[in-house]
Amino acid sequence: MSTLSPNHQGASMKSSSVNMAAATSTKTKPASKAGANANTKQKTQMHRRSRTGCYTCRLRRKKCDEGSPMCTACKHLGLCCEYKRPMWWSNNDARRKHKDDIKMIIKRKKLSEKSSHTIQTSMNSPPGLSHSLPTSATFSDPLDRTRSASIDSHFGFNFNSPQSAHEFTPFTTPQMPHDFMFSPFSPYEIDVKTERQMFVNDIPTLRESTTSTFSTYQTPPPPGTILPSFPLEGEWTEQVYSERRESLTEETLNVNYFDFSQGPTVNTQQLALELDEGDQQLLDHFVQSVLPTIFPVLESNQHGSVSSDLILPALQNNKGYLHCCLSIAAQHYKASMGLQGEEIDGDIMRHRYATISSLCDALNKDENHQQILEAALGLIFFQCCVGRFDDSLPDIPWHQHFQAAISLVQKLDLPRIVSDPNEPLAQSPFNMTLSSWIDILGATMQGRAPTFAHTYREKHLSPTNSSLGLRELMGCEDRVMYLISEIACLEALKKDGMDDMTLCQHVHVLGDQIGLTELNDGVPALPFNSNGSLNSKQLVQNMTAAFRLAARIYLCSLVPGFFPGQASCIGLVEKLTQVLQFIPSGQSGFDRSLSWVYLVGGSVSVAGSSFRTFFEDRAAQLGDLANFGSFGRVACLLREVWLQADQQATSPISATSEAPQQYIHWRDVMQMKGWDYLLI
Repeated sequence: MSTLSPNHQGASMKSSSVNMAAATSTKTKPASKAGANANTKQKTQMHRRSRTGCYTCRLRRKKCDEGSPMCTACKHLGLCCEYKRPMWWSNNDARRKHKDDIKMIIKRKKLSEKSSHTIQTSMNSPPGLSHSLPTSATFSDPLDRTRSASIDSHFGFNFNSPQSAHEFTPFTTPQMPHDFMFSPFSPYEIDVKTERQMFVNDIPTLRESTTSTFSTYQTPPPPGTILPSFPLEGEWTEQVYSERRESLTEETLNVNYFDFSQGPTVNTQQLALELDEGDQQLLDHFVQSVLPTIFPVLESNQHGSVSSDLILPALQNNKGYLHCCLSIAAQHYKASMGLQGEEIDGDIMRHRYATISSLCDALNKDENHQQILEAALGLIFFQCCVGRFDDSLPDIPWHQHFQAAISLVQKLDLPRIVSDPNEPLAQSPFNMTLSSWIDILGATMQGRAPTFAHTYREKHLSPTNSSLGLRELMGCEDRVMYLISEIACLEALKKDGMDDMTLCQHVHVLGDQIGLTELNDGVPALPFNSNGSLNSKQLVQNMTAAFRLAARIYLCSLVPGFFPGQASCIGLVEKLTQVLQFIPSGQSGFDRSLSWVYLVGGSVSVAGSSFRTFFEDRAAQLGDLANFGSFGRVACLLREVWLQADQQATSPISATSEAPQQYIHWRDVMQMKGWDYLLI
């Protein structure tokens, strides 16, 4: 591996045994009554639920024909058809509200059919569900778009993968059936709530709760009838376990990786804070609208842990963190609702000032370092999820907040703890992992070396203690992130005057090191299990491939004489575009987790590149979300870079001059515009 300091120390880690046990308890709720029908048989017939049907049909307790991309029932009613486990499924309140909305839609449709005496099969979406309906764009991209072969590029320093390029196979969408019959009766239902508790060294940690439902199309027996024994209880329980076994088998990500250090798990019902009416509304908005978007990759692997183990406990125990989240909620509410005025700006600034004041007080007292670090990282990272690029409210730059966070990380001795072979950790400190994410990609924002570059170098060289949890947190393998850290160090040395020959030698070796991270990776594939749920392992593999290609482009840009119009650079951008097609898009996708990748790849995409069209299409699928947070800032920055680059390429001077065109770097455009963004 290429290193930028002469001394390196290997590390070894003792293996630690983790004893885990799962306790399962099954609770039954009393059956709800259905409408009486004297002519209906008293015998109740059990209805076997499909394990692969869409979640909307599961919620309605209807048989799903499992059509793709929409089942016939959802298509007939204009409902959201989701085969991937939606966020509302694991929340009883959200599930109940979703069910009520669907009932209202069905009621309106039946009234419409009755008045017109015809059966309508319109696909018009009801209010509130239009964001989930397929359009011409979502039908065609990215699932059924034909993949072209990867384009090989030929750099003099072996930037490309040592392996041969793979042909991506096209994905076709099967035709959907058109007929569907609805039962005229309300189903008879019994809910079974299954809970699991995971223990690590006899300490309770992860808790999961799943509600399973069975239904029948027959009415319940008359009062006084003795119900038969529970013949299918084992089947329901087996279904829950088989789905979880399949998920764990295909994903194989550690579901208990992080030490959040915020205290006992807290859910929304347990959250008790004394707030006035206005602040309570902001807190509700944060929990409902902001919290689900903060760590999408982590949430996809550890369902519910972001809120119950990280955010909610910190809200309850950390005043500075609470004010930070309320400020972020007000900022998100302003941007999402398009509000202007002194009242909403006053809420943002009031809580922002309260957060910074509490941090300063705690720093002066030199206490509660863990809580101060949580709030400082929140101030930095949450800005990547909310707000518009043109928000002009005064704020402290992210890198000044990060200087305080660096001091706290060092006070807590986290770099030594995560790299010391004599202190193997069962769980990675979450705050160190988040700090590393900000440190590495933040360094590329400023063209400097990461603060903890030596720690990442030691982790990369360690044969037994190499992971910091970046893979689980943000979707890119730790080794690739460590190499991005090395590239940032190399750029800093280039700025300090490193000669071209030495620079090219380092570029050559780092290019080979990037290639080594591909050896055990397969080709990109759609990240879904056979039952339609998200395959977190495949998702991470696809995202890692995207970050790896962006790292190659970043490394290429350091070579003297680099220009985006070179055939080798164009080839890398085309490869990146192909890989990005395998990452789920839209409002529930992961495009906003790839802001840095889009920035690096898009900044060198030339006029006519398929990347530009692809990016605009992904932004359109995000809707309003494309204007918020890091993705919105990246979109604005890329369009400005493209504008200036295209103007330079078509100017009369460039057309007549034999000198190579000047490379317009995205960082120069940021400085020209006075933007100081953290784009991760």
